[in-house]
Amino acid sequence: METPKVFESEYRFCLILWENEPIRSGELVKLCRERLGWMPTTTYTVIKRLSERGVLINENSVVRSLVSKEEVQASELDELVEKTFEGSLPAFIAAFTKRKDLSEADIDEVQEMIDRYRKEAKRD
Repeated sequence: METPKVFESEYRFCLILWENEPIRSGELVKLCRERLGWMPTTTYTVIKRLSERGVLINENSVVRSLVSKEEVQASELDELVEKTFEGSLPAFIAAFTKRKDLSEADIDEVQEMIDRYRKEAKRD
């Protein structure tokens, strides 16, 4: 199943939801007012919109997500790589490493991820 699209302001809302779920919609309204400066109507509109797209569910005024933060991030990254780098992950990584200073620890962590992926791919 494809992960539903979550736009920037919706993502900021989802960060609050993921951190606090399951959460009553009234409490979510308060948190969105405090953290995002949203009016209650804005929060309820976003809840409705994300519910219609299958990102969250609102049952008996209790809101919980149907997709994880990791799923949304992976979907956004896939879209970025496809749109900007013609689907080439190596081109994305090359561009990223040219623009950002990576520490030895960052490089080691990325290498460990690649090594883990390679081991898992061999098992399949």
